[in-house]
Amino acid sequence: MSSRITMPLFLLFVSGLAAPLGADEVSFRRDVMPILGKAGCNRGTCHGNANGKGDFKLTLRGDDPTTDFQTLSHDWLGRRTNRLEPEQSLLLQKATMQVPHLGGRRFEIGSPEYVLLRDWIAEGVNDRGATEAPLVGLTVTPESVRNSIDEPTADFEVTAKFGDGTTRIVTGLAVFEPVDPILELTGEGRVTATAPVESTLLVRYMDRQVAVPFLVVPNRPPVDLAASQAGNLIDREVLAKLESVRMEPSPLCDDSTFVRRVMLDLTGVKPTAEEARRFVASTDVDKRAKLIDQLLESQAFADWWALKWSDMLRVEEKTLDRKGVGNLHGWLRESFATNKPLDKLVHQLIAARGSTYSEPPANFYRALREPFERSEGVAQLFLGVRLQCAKCHNHPFDRWTQDDYYSWGNLFARVDYKIVSNNRRDSNDKHEFDGEQIVWMKPSGDVDDPRTGKPRKPRFLGAESAVANEADRLLALADWLTGPDNTRFAQVLVNRTWEQVFGRGLVDPVDDFRDSNPPSHPRLLEELSRELRESGYDVRHVLRLMLNSTTYQRASSVTETNQDDERNLARTVVRRLTAEQILDSYAAFYDRPLPVTGYPAGTRAGELAGVSPVRSREQKQGSVESLLRLFGRPPRLQSCDCERSDEPTLNQTFQLVSGNLLNELLTDPKNRLANWLESGMTTTELVDSISWEALSRAATPVERERFTAYLEGAKDRRQGLEDVCWAVLNSHEFLLRY
Repeated sequence: MSSRITMPLFLLFVSGLAAPLGADEVSFRRDVMPILGKAGCNRGTCHGNANGKGDFKLTLRGDDPTTDFQTLSHDWLGRRTNRLEPEQSLLLQKATMQVPHLGGRRFEIGSPEYVLLRDWIAEGVNDRGATEAPLVGLTVTPESVRNSIDEPTADFEVTAKFGDGTTRIVTGLAVFEPVDPILELTGEGRVTATAPVESTLLVRYMDRQVAVPFLVVPNRPPVDLAASQAGNLIDREVLAKLESVRMEPSPLCDDSTFVRRVMLDLTGVKPTAEEARRFVASTDVDKRAKLIDQLLESQAFADWWALKWSDMLRVEEKTLDRKGVGNLHGWLRESFATNKPLDKLVHQLIAARGSTYSEPPANFYRALREPFERSEGVAQLFLGVRLQCAKCHNHPFDRWTQDDYYSWGNLFARVDYKIVSNNRRDSNDKHEFDGEQIVWMKPSGDVDDPRTGKPRKPRFLGAESAVANEADRLLALADWLTGPDNTRFAQVLVNRTWEQVFGRGLVDPVDDFRDSNPPSHPRLLEELSRELRESGYDVRHVLRLMLNSTTYQRASSVTETNQDDERNLARTVVRRLTAEQILDSYAAFYDRPLPVTGYPAGTRAGELAGVSPVRSREQKQGSVESLLRLFGRPPRLQSCDCERSDEPTLNQTFQLVSGNLLNELLTDPKNRLANWLESGMTTTELVDSISWEALSRAATPVERERFTAYLEGAKDRRQGLEDVCWAVLNSHEFLLRY
């Protein structure tokens, strides 16, 4: 021990690395483990990997200090920590590159980190975890940052509080993890933004983590939005945020844009020319609010929102069979048509059991065949928790542990199935079901935690007490999930509803609530979730608030300050129509039915119950099914919103330009074009009719001039009309939602 080198105590305190135990004592859990975390040794890309690196494996982010202590003190015959000659320890030599290390230099010889690790080894490699007070709190000062780009740096102080009442400044031991690469760690506790940014800084010490909002605004004049239109609580919160980021909102959209937008968002169907003309011509000052009320009461609203929830609930034919798909989809349509409270709808899904033919909600569990598939799906759908990472290790970006994962998973262990019949076509496919099933709860049964080989007591996420063994676990879960104390449930439903009309959640992605992914407008999310709860979970109530707000009704045109922003709701972000909306818009324009395989003539794509009405190995997919898949309709194989896509592809372009189905609609001799030609319309009237039917507005003077000239110069009037319609229906304005 005589070779020990001790850094002056005052320097350790200045660096933030001093232990409260005295100059001669270093704590493995309070000092050594944080240093390993700060150096990145226990990250998933390094020794925290499932297989470790170079025969050296640590638990991910120090999840299990006891195991890490054994690894450091006993593996490799203790060579990693050489008590007799501490400076010869591999732990120090590799981290300082005295011995070749693929991870590179992690700190310098003589640095505070080096000295603390060396002193711990020299003191005998001790772990006093059982006798040390646990960490009970972590405070970061300042709690949030709002700076100008002229002052892009913030200095933080991190204070740990322990169970014995003591506190300790641990800034030098804390891990600072910027969510955005624009934020850079430029010193101990110092973070600098290299450009204007709205992001989050994660500060971690031991097993605690704090998220710090970090806002750096551009160097531009302040804005005063007090005189701006503020229709309701949504606008007040949004305008307050825009003032804080010095951003001018776009003006309100015109009536033509609004009627098309709101009908697509609420019903999935564009307005007819007659509906658009009547709305634009109306002088009623309340016409927008009245249209919203009318659409919320329509059957098309129930159809469209049943489709959205069918995506969430994995309503597809392979596991549910054709009748199960129809039953669950029909139940969802009826629920939205009658404005069933959302908490009641979800309660019925979670507590469901019985025949999948006579009890439609029971099909929810028919698609989730395994306990952990059920637990992960319910957590993601209704709590916004992506729990999958906690299956193999404590969640690296959230607070959920493996204990939480297996306790939550055990709630779903007793769900079982009685297969009344299974007429599957492929005897080798165990995932195919065609026939009635009974979902029921076994009186006993658990799933084991593989770490112990024993089951963990079933427990709700974040709850302290376990569910009684004799309780009906699904009913208890349904009561807890939709209960008045579970504010997260209401927030998730509000966030999903917001995303379905605004195109982006207040928390985005919508099913990923965690400290490192905070909402863009926290107070707004709280206020809307309160509105949902106090309205009795009335989805139409919150939709009225959203759609009547000036925030929703803003134009997609940009201002000088909001052109690069999609987070702060300063303007409407343009997005592509969904697969169903594209095909239904084409069919509606041409006034011809889509040839949907296995459904009655006239069925819209937005009314389809499942993903595919036929099995591809038995019958070739129809053109409608192929196009829906091409344009991003989800296969509904995961409990995740990520399955649906609106990304453009080259193949989509080919189909729009020369695809068989769309050209068949265009050239159908009985379509709307034939009716127009037979009506005796003038060329100008034809051009206006095309514009109103396709774009919900009158043709512009330039459009009227050019299209009129083309039509009057065409040798074949029908061919010329087809060319004009083809051009309009391949325009951005037709294919995008503004």
